[in-house]
Amino acid sequence: MNRLLIVFALFALACAGQNQQNAAPKGAPKGPAAPTLMDCGVHGDIDILCGARSPEDLELTPDNKYLLVPQFVNAGGAGRGGPPPTGLGIQLFDISKKTFSLIPVTDEPRNDWGEASCPGPIDDKLVSHGISLNKRNNGMWELYVVNHGGGRQSMEMFELKQTGGMWGLIWHGCVVSKPDFKDYNDVAALPDGSFIGTHPTALQPTGPQAQQFDLFSGVPSGFVGRWIAGEGEKELPNTRIGYPNGVLVSADGRYMYVNAWTAKEVHKYDLKDNDKELGVVKLDFMPDNITWTAKHQMLAAGVKGARGDCPSGSGTPCEATFGVALIDPITMRAKATFDSTTNKETAGKEPAITGVSVALEVGNSMYIGAFSGNRLVKLPMPK
Repeated sequence: MNRLLIVFALFALACAGQNQQNAAPKGAPKGPAAPTLMDCGVHGDIDILCGARSPEDLELTPDNKYLLVPQFVNAGGAGRGGPPPTGLGIQLFDISKKTFSLIPVTDEPRNDWGEASCPGPIDDKLVSHGISLNKRNNGMWELYVVNHGGGRQSMEMFELKQTGGMWGLIWHGCVVSKPDFKDYNDVAALPDGSFIGTHPTALQPTGPQAQQFDLFSGVPSGFVGRWIAGEGEKELPNTRIGYPNGVLVSADGRYMYVNAWTAKEVHKYDLKDNDKELGVVKLDFMPDNITWTAKHQMLAAGVKGARGDCPSGSGTPCEATFGVALIDPITMRAKATFDSTTNKETAGKEPAITGVSVALEVGNSMYIGAFSGNRLVKLPMPK
């Protein structure tokens, strides 16, 4: 298959969650057919929870009863000549009942959230991607959401608030990405209201030069930016890496961790020492998002490979296999916690999920989300 066509096809899939059948440009050769997935329900130690819509990222509500689940559906055309993206909002997954419902949203613009240039509430045009939940210094819970809908590439800022025992979102403001920064991918919301966002394709050339750009070689394709109220967003030094994707910041605000998706790496930076890079760990899968565990370790999850490096004649998209690793944020050493190619419940069987992008610890379990498909997968959390 032409390498450029492969790049464009997977780029649309990974960045925007389109299904595999319509992600490739017109005239592109078709890759392996999407595999048949395991049925919903319990399969040994695995519980397949259907009802999601491309649940690319996950956050746990403060009461530990629900998951916040973005619906990363049909965003592939945004800004790339395709169909307008479909806004479907954010779901709540009830952990005890195993049910999905749409979280209610109200609008209450505030001048202390986002920028004055924000076009206004996103309403039903929200196409949610990476999300980050954090408590502000004033005690309010902020949920920052990467958005690809409503004709803007933006960071939408919501307050998560419980009323009458029910969780809801209140839209307070937004920050629209700079044209030369291009799309956001993931976000780390900070207690002072600022945020760190990844821009995975900010360095990717356009026009004739794009034909020579190999996105999956691991060469720098984007960078990380930091937005501060009154100062705007600026590129952080030393963060030009291969497809910067998931991002986390330590509780004390000093260290930043960023996934280089195409390079299969996780990088550590010191935010208080000129963003100096302190370490990097190599993984055997493409780390998409990273999350904190209760013991202050990091969980990284992602697909085993891109369509461009599938074994010849494999007949199965590489996005159907995935790995999860536990990373020590101090030593930057990784330990494999799950491998779909060797696990007894998944090896040699129909995939439980495709396009894996996130793993989140909840109690004795971890929940797996993906940038495509209709499901979450619940697995035992390794001890």
